[in-house]
Amino acid sequence: MTQDDPLDDFHPRTITLDDVSKRVYVAGQGPAVIVMTEMPGISPHVARFARWVRDAGFTVYMPSLFGRDGALPQAEEGAQILQRACVSAEFRALAANKSSPVTQWLRALARLAHEECGGPGVGAIGMCFTGNFALTMMLEPAMLAPVLCQPALPFDDPAGIEMAPEELQAVRARLERDKLSVLAYRFEGDKYCRAERFAAYAEALGQRFIARVLPDSAANPQTTPFFEHVVRCPHSVVTAHLIDAAGQPTSAARDEILAFFRVRLR
Repeated sequence: MTQDDPLDDFHPRTITLDDVSKRVYVAGQGPAVIVMTEMPGISPHVARFARWVRDAGFTVYMPSLFGRDGALPQAEEGAQILQRACVSAEFRALAANKSSPVTQWLRALARLAHEECGGPGVGAIGMCFTGNFALTMMLEPAMLAPVLCQPALPFDDPAGIEMAPEELQAVRARLERDKLSVLAYRFEGDKYCRAERFAAYAEALGQRFIARVLPDSAANPQTTPFFEHVVRCPHSVVTAHLIDAAGQPTSAARDEILAFFRVRLR
């Protein structure tokens, strides 16, 4: 976790959907799980999580959405990537009561992944900048297992959800109809995913929203320059701030997510 990751155990594919092409790293066998990277890109920590999903018996689809693939997150470069993403037409970093446009492409990726891998459906996990995307992807019928890790958008509204009200209503109706649930994780003192956001999710989704709030003391203090100098708070539950040891709350969160995928997709 201290140097760039070559990602050489993933198969890089260029996938074109809705006339938009993106590189997607694919590995494993079994039902599909889409792993959406946190800011500032597919880091060694994000790739490690994707490997855990792969080794649990799933086919991982890890799209490159921003940043340098495999790069260890550095402070200055990471801040620049964040700034570019905030003004990109693909994302809505500020409150607008609308989903980020890139979620349309991600829903198409879920359909493709289901066609390619079979099984009852697809899982997805979003983190940080992409944290809410797995919820919007529930508008795609193939999606069965959404996980939200420290959803950070919109930046300017701690209680914002970054979805149109009619989309949110449609997702809740589907969760109730199909008896599905949403798993969500955050650290108690996270400045980018605060208690107000989880309260808004709970109000919008009712008992279908299952929240896990970890104490700040559970965060790994040994992290990368980007998280040390730019993020500067406990934030990334299953990646940069995870402690990979028995009995640790972050490791328990990872194991719960993998079990959630198994129950819904196997």
